[in-house]
Formats: sequence, structure tokens, C-alpha cells
Amino acid sequence: MCGEPRREHAGRTMTLVGWAARRRDHGGLVFVDLRDRTGITQLVINPERATEAAALAGEIRNEFVVQARGELVARSAETVNPKMPTGDVELAVDELTIVSRSTPLPFQLDEENVDETLRLRYRWLDLRRDKLQRNIRLRAQMVGIIRRHMEAAGFLDIQTPILYKSTPEGARDFVVPSRLHKGRFFALPQSPQTLKQLTMIAGFDRYYQIAICFRDEDLRADRVQELTQLDVEMSFPDREVLFRLMEEMFAAIWRECLEVEISTPWPRMTFAEADRRFGSDKPDTRFGLELEDATELTRGSEFGVFAGADAVRFLRVPRTYSRAELGALEALAKERGAKGLAYVVRDESDELRSRSRSSSRSRSSTPWRPHPARRCCSRPTHGRRPRASSATCGSISAASSA
Repeated sequence: MCGEPRREHAGRTMTLVGWAARRRDHGGLVFVDLRDRTGITQLVINPERATEAAALAGEIRNEFVVQARGELVARSAETVNPKMPTGDVELAVDELTIVSRSTPLPFQLDEENVDETLRLRYRWLDLRRDKLQRNIRLRAQMVGIIRRHMEAAGFLDIQTPILYKSTPEGARDFVVPSRLHKGRFFALPQSPQTLKQLTMIAGFDRYYQIAICFRDEDLRADRVQELTQLDVEMSFPDREVLFRLMEEMFAAIWRECLEVEISTPWPRMTFAEADRRFGSDKPDTRFGLELEDATELTRGSEFGVFAGADAVRFLRVPRTYSRAELGALEALAKERGAKGLAYVVRDESDELRSRSRSSSRSRSSTPWRPHPARRCCSRPTHGRRPRASSATCGSISAASSA
């Protein structure tokens, strides 16, 4: 294979077959980078060594399929290419054969910003690009790790039918007309939900499948019409067993595919905590702008929206805002369905203020004040009014006002 020759193999006679990734003619001495899925080896065609091969080398163009036979030789110190795993050696060609010729290419494999329609039209060529070759190999490696871990845990790989009946899911079905039964259709599965439950009832207590699913829905960043998922079902489940299995499997994938160590067990968070801190059931915990609760502190507020709300939560925003920027944020909140956006700011004199001072007053004996440790106010410049800062208080929104 083209990516396998090393310095310790120097002196051997080898035959390499692959695609011509690049050809360079240095006044009769021709260099060809020969590529296959394992990598690249440089061919050297010297007319003094192989006259017929040198004459044929002049016809080689990018993506020609070429077979070369010759002696693997070590490169001199000044010609070693440290960027290539095979950069210490090259093949001195004695015999050369053009196995298949390529028509002129619609785009070069290393060309950037190629129109996607053009790439898809010539998909066989697009798939030769380094990025896609790497992605497909990475996926195959990942699937192998998944299978190894699932089978070691006693799960059976059970393939379920693709042509099936419609099952209630979250999207529309793709349907396939039946030739034998006029007016009847098969439905492509949105997931193997019904079928995998059938395996549980049948006594296959540990099932898994790398399942292909079809969903007729509009394409978005996180939505495609055909997807592959790891599908797992377990009878008489033990939650800790499943958590541990998934954590160990993911850790193995990252370790073997990306050489990144992930510590286990993973931190856990209840739905209630995720909703309270991030307002989402799939939070990015790297995001530091968490929701904070002021429900109890605003129970005695003269501002009825806060006083009567089921929950009052706020963001402590670590930056300054002008009045115009605060107005823009309020307009954005209204566009997203809120009735308004309340805010409290701490100014340079350490005073709290908002659009309505009474909105932040409380009849409680312990007035609500933001934590001073995150104070962030701007200074007045050139006689202009200082920009309002919401760094220590952020905006307060009531659940009933959205």
C-alpha cells in the first residue's frame, strides 16, 4: 500500500498501485505522488534508469491510475519530507503502467470553495478528498468500537425490517408503493421503536442496532431525512448498568478515534436542575451565563408581575449596555413571544435603577441586591452619560410575563 513504505524497507523491490495525486517534471526527472487510502509515496522516474517508464511518465495527469515497480530507496537528508509518514523514502521506478486514464477533472481535490452541486454531481471524485476519506474511516472505526462494547456487555445486534408499516413518530413517513398490492404502501421506519419492543417481548432481553431511520421533514442544521443512530433496548433495565455502559463506550470512542481521554463517571444533572440553571434540557455547561432565582426575594415587590409570578429568574450579564442596546434586547424578547423585558442596573454610584424604580422595590425586610463581586460599570467619557451596566444584576424576567 502507498502509505506503508518506511526507511527500514529501503532496498526492497516493491509494486505500488494508486492514483496520481501530483506530477512534477524537473527537466526529464519526473516525480509522481502516488496515493491510495493509506497515504502517499513519491515515485521517481529517471530516464537514465528506465527509458520506457520516463517516456510514459510524460502522459500521466492527476487522477490517472498508475502501477509502478521498482526499488525503494532512502532519501538524502536534504530531501526528506517530515510532513509525510513516507517522507524518508521514495520508489525508484523501473517499470511503469497506466492502468486507467482520467478525463479532465471538473475540480481539483485540494481546491477550496467548490460548488456543492458540482461536488455532488461528481461524488465519486469528491469522496477522494482527504477530509471525506478521513471522516468515513473515522465513522467505520467508531462503529467497530460500538459493536465491540455492546457485544461484550451481552447485547445482540438484531437487524429490523426497513419496509414496514407506518408507526406514530414525530415526523411524516416516507412511503414505498407495493407492486403486488395495488394502492397499498410500505412505510420506511422513523425509528425501530415497535420492532425493538417486539424483541423484548420475544425474550431477547438485550438488543442493539446501528439503525437507519427515515424522516420526511424539512432540512435544518440538526435535521436530516436519513440518519443512522445507535438503538438500544434492555429488559428489566438497571439504570446504572446502562449509564456505565454508555460512558465507557463513549470514552473508548474518544480515546481510540481522537486520542482524547474522557474521565468517567460523567457529572449528572436532573431535568429540574437543568431547567432551573440553563432553561434547557440539553444545556452546554461551558456556558457561564446561568439563570439565577429571585422568586422569594420578589414576593413582596410592589411590581405585580414579579409579586404574582410562579417564578422570577434573572441573568447576571457581565458587560455594559447603553439604553439603545437595552431597548434592542427588549424588542428581541417581544419578537420571541415575551410581553416585555425588565432590567435592573447598578450604576457607578452603586445605586440600583430600572425603567421603573418601584419595580425593584420590595416590602421584604431583606431587599434584593445583586452580588457585588461581579460589578462591571463603565466610566463616563468626554462628559457623556455613563453606559448602564447589567453586570451585577442582569435582566429579570417573570414566568408570567413571557
